[in-house]
Amino acid sequence: MMGMSYANPEYFLLLLFVPLMIFWYWKRHRQQYVELQVSSVQVFHRVPKTWKHRLRHMLFALRVVALIFLTVALARPYSTSKGEQVSTEGIDIILANDISGSMLAEDFRPNRIEAAKKIAQDFIEGRPTDRIGMVVFAGESFTQCPLTIDHGVLITLAKEIKSGIIEDGTAIGMGLATSVSRLKDSKAKSRVIILLTDGVNNRGSIDPLTAAGIAQSFGIRVYTIGVGTIGMAPYPVQTPFGIQYQNVPVEIDEQMLQKIADMTGGKFFRATDNRKLKAIYEEIDKLEKTKIEVTQFRKHKEEFYTAAIFSGLLLLLELIFAQTIFKKIP
Repeated sequence: MMGMSYANPEYFLLLLFVPLMIFWYWKRHRQQYVELQVSSVQVFHRVPKTWKHRLRHMLFALRVVALIFLTVALARPYSTSKGEQVSTEGIDIILANDISGSMLAEDFRPNRIEAAKKIAQDFIEGRPTDRIGMVVFAGESFTQCPLTIDHGVLITLAKEIKSGIIEDGTAIGMGLATSVSRLKDSKAKSRVIILLTDGVNNRGSIDPLTAAGIAQSFGIRVYTIGVGTIGMAPYPVQTPFGIQYQNVPVEIDEQMLQKIADMTGGKFFRATDNRKLKAIYEEIDKLEKTKIEVTQFRKHKEEFYTAAIFSGLLLLLELIFAQTIFKKIP
């Protein structure tokens, strides 16, 4: 279905000149005749009328119609809801982010959790046609945002994430299970979880590999990312003298994250800094490209060209006829 609108409807006021032009033409045409007193007009009826006489008003009619088309063109009509077939991605994605206290370590800038949020935002903005949701976990897990195509809302909710909003700990299995529950009923051609953590599973009632088995049974692919530098990382600690930093060992269960990825057909990555984490998201973005054909609707298509062309053609015809078959002898 197509709707028509006008970008500059005020130009339709020019149509008020059309009746004025017609009146002026009629007035001028009347003044060209001379009155004669004769006893009878019977003889004039027998005089045959030529085709030029019958078409004597055609030049003026062409000019009026050309003005109408020109006015329509100036009003700039455009169509909306004009369907077209385009290729797009048919993927549903859940971002499962660890927000435990250890994510405040500053081996990433400004810290792990803020770096993960910023890079995830860039990833979201790069996939405008996919439904994306977000799950967060620490000692337990919950859905920060369900699957949505409204990425503005998703990004706003993602910015509100911070460590400490739920009980501390690292319940990787719970985070993965919550993510699976958000995707299991999806009809998308591809369903993906990107699970990011910096620790070892130490909380929750669901084992990570059990959750991975559930994901596998639903055909959900899981990409796992372990974040943290190799060795020690600076961690802020509140003391009576203010924030102090102490180096803490980075412990990531890489073997478990690798198994989750292998079981579900995904891939395990290790990010040691902001640049590496960004590169990982870019690689996942390239890996997850499932093309499908959908009907998309244009919001705006200019339609004034036809009216402008007709106006030009009519004016050109008027000029040609005025200089040829309707040319007046001076």
